[in-house]
Amino acid sequence: MSDIDMETDAAEGGEEPSRKKLSGKFLVLYIILPLLAVGGLGYGAYAFFLSGGSSASGAEGEMEVSLIEEGEPIFYDLPEFLVNLSSPSGGPTRYLKLRVSLELASEDGMEHLEMVMPRVVDGFQVYLRELRPEDFQGSAGMYLLRQELLRRVNLAARPVKVTDVLFREVIVQ
Repeated sequence: MSDIDMETDAAEGGEEPSRKKLSGKFLVLYIILPLLAVGGLGYGAYAFFLSGGSSASGAEGEMEVSLIEEGEPIFYDLPEFLVNLSSPSGGPTRYLKLRVSLELASEDGMEHLEMVMPRVVDGFQVYLRELRPEDFQGSAGMYLLRQELLRRVNLAARPVKVTDVLFREVIVQ
């Protein structure tokens, strides 16, 4: 080959830079991304099997231990609530009959809870009177009712910690 042929080959070598761009895309799409995906899956499987299953089973084990350490929960029955529900003007009067129990972590707060019981009952009455019959539809409505009552009782009974509100009877009539 002469010098002229080498120069034309070098001029035609303009394809080589485009090959480098293509090879970079090829490298990323067909080598690096699959390696990252396989590595992520491998790490996930490794973490799952090394932790002995899902994280939920570990949380349950911790909860059992904490219940054993703290002792048995204490339940406090509130008086029965019978309230008028909020209804559109001219509509029939609807009533709610509600009986709940409060779950406390320990017996230490029982005395304080009894002292502030008028405040707890007042908070419940005010909230319950604003509810409509539609608010009790389905499990979502009951869940929201439980969360709001728990929030209100914890605000009224502070520093005592009420861990749960348990429904004994809920009748909407």
